[in-house]
Amino acid sequence: MKVNKKVSIASLLVALGIVYGDIGTSPLYVMKSMLMVDNGHVSKDLILGGVSLVIWTLTLQTTIKYVMITLEADNKGEGGIFSLYTLVRKKAKWLIIPAVVGGATLLADGMITPPVTVTSAIEGLNLVIPIETRGIIIIVITILTLLFLLQRFGTDVIGKVFGPMMVIWFVMLFILGIVQVAQFPGIIKAINPYYGIHLLITSPRSVYILGAVFLCTTGAEALYSDLGHCGKRNIHYTWVFVKISLIFNYLGQGAWLMLREGNVIKENPFFLIMPEWFIIPGTIIATIAAIIASQALITGSFTLVSEAIKLNLFPKLQVRYPNEDKGKVYIPAVNMLLYIGCVLLVLKFQKSEHMEAAYGLAITITMLMTTILLSQYIRYIKKKSSMAIMIFIVFTIIEAAFLYANLFKFINGGYVTIIIAGALIFLMYIWIYGTVIRKRFSQYVGILCFKKHFRSLKDDKELPLFATNLVYLTESQNYEEIESKIIFSIFNKQPKRAKFYWFVNVKVTDEPYTKEYNVKTIVPHEAFYIQFNLGFRVEQKINIFLYQVIQDLVLSEEIKYTPKEYMIGHSNKHLVGDFKFVLLQEILSNESELSRWDNFVTSTKLLIKKLTVSPEKWFGIDTSIVRIEKVPIIIGNGETLKLTRID
Repeated sequence: MKVNKKVSIASLLVALGIVYGDIGTSPLYVMKSMLMVDNGHVSKDLILGGVSLVIWTLTLQTTIKYVMITLEADNKGEGGIFSLYTLVRKKAKWLIIPAVVGGATLLADGMITPPVTVTSAIEGLNLVIPIETRGIIIIVITILTLLFLLQRFGTDVIGKVFGPMMVIWFVMLFILGIVQVAQFPGIIKAINPYYGIHLLITSPRSVYILGAVFLCTTGAEALYSDLGHCGKRNIHYTWVFVKISLIFNYLGQGAWLMLREGNVIKENPFFLIMPEWFIIPGTIIATIAAIIASQALITGSFTLVSEAIKLNLFPKLQVRYPNEDKGKVYIPAVNMLLYIGCVLLVLKFQKSEHMEAAYGLAITITMLMTTILLSQYIRYIKKKSSMAIMIFIVFTIIEAAFLYANLFKFINGGYVTIIIAGALIFLMYIWIYGTVIRKRFSQYVGILCFKKHFRSLKDDKELPLFATNLVYLTESQNYEEIESKIIFSIFNKQPKRAKFYWFVNVKVTDEPYTKEYNVKTIVPHEAFYIQFNLGFRVEQKINIFLYQVIQDLVLSEEIKYTPKEYMIGHSNKHLVGDFKFVLLQEILSNESELSRWDNFVTSTKLLIKKLTVSPEKWFGIDTSIVRIEKVPIIIGNGETLKLTRID
């Protein structure tokens, strides 16, 4: 699947509407957060140095690292930390650690984006209409509630206005900024990195300033995550316009503050640079931009979790596709958790300045993890070891400095996002390690040894026909081996006579949109192994896929099936009979010999499976043709007890 490869006005508008919501709304709170470091006191060094640091952070971190370097690490046009991981995961097993940590921290810190942007926008109304904190909280929660409710209907209708609205937003940023720069042209000096370096060296609060400055680039990760929706060239071209608009707005806020050097400013300079008559329409535009930023975060979270599920890094959750665009997913459980998290954060912090004090800590960890994966990509895939080392050293130093600065936010509320990230990491650890434990003790048998058993079972007329097509899902990627529990289910546990036996394996590929399959014959015209190679962004509709494959095999005469005359539409050669899927549900046996920790992990994973989406729903199987069989997991030989007869 290729998305927006060509550059057009429409594709540029799509890029503006999707990619820049988070980073584009940063002028709402960055300068205000910087002022609060010195309790609102305006000084020449703080303003010139702060604006300089913002400009160079946008240049080094966003432009060079993400736009120029990271966007080149695309996976068949797709981006994001999990897409990057799939490119390098075969090179070293330990790379799963930065992928998991990066994904979890991105989700956790992203939860605070909607509250901080929407609250910052609504607070602008205070300049013309005094609103109590309680009133602002009610307005913000109402907006967020409507936004999350709309997710189930898809975002196509809303998405069509995103691009034009973001054009209006960035033009507004540029005009507001350049008007103020004309009032104090001396602010242009902030482009010189000297002022930023001087501020960091001389200011006793340089660490806190750096933490505020970092807020200008928190949305840089979204540039990479949304690559698949827009394409590289569209992001490259639109970023020029976006960066110019952002820089001029920061310069404009700086110019306005420089004219008031020595004063104490408690209000948000973003709204103070607006003409009084424009504050209400400006706040409305800012609120819409904040909603767009929130929407980008929400859809990004859906995509991130969907990819993690397909890569077996996260428990299976129900995934829906509300629009025709299959690249856009809706995950009800994630939507609900994000909504609850956003509302609780609004109620806890209440004011945007309190949210800013907690914002950014976890995303620095995400950026560090991306740097690790990116350096490995350049080392192994691009075969440029020297460049990989240089990129790793340069950006690790920059991001480690930002991480150190943001660590001071831990007490002020940063612990909230760290706790959320920690919970997500633990959840993924349970899921991944639980799989490792099960695979370690899984028992496989050579299925080719059971050819006679299949024929004997088929010839046993005492058994009723269980199904025309009997289907089992297997984790074995070798068609000659199958789980012993499947063999036991067929031949021992209520022997199941069928006309055809199908053993289906789903392999998630490193490419996003692969849709392939291969067939191996176990018993000619009777038993077959099918492996579906599906991309990590492809919906797994096994029921439909299997029907299509069997139709192909009937047409190629690899299987012989003659529809009965009484069947409706029996003249249709595509009829392949009825289906029955047998899904084996694992339960932990009391006979298993596991360490306490492994037992806890296995039990917890089985509990999570019960609470999340069922296998039949996940694989898109019609529940009316599914039979669930419980299978005990017995790990270890167990103690053999011998009884003595005494009668």
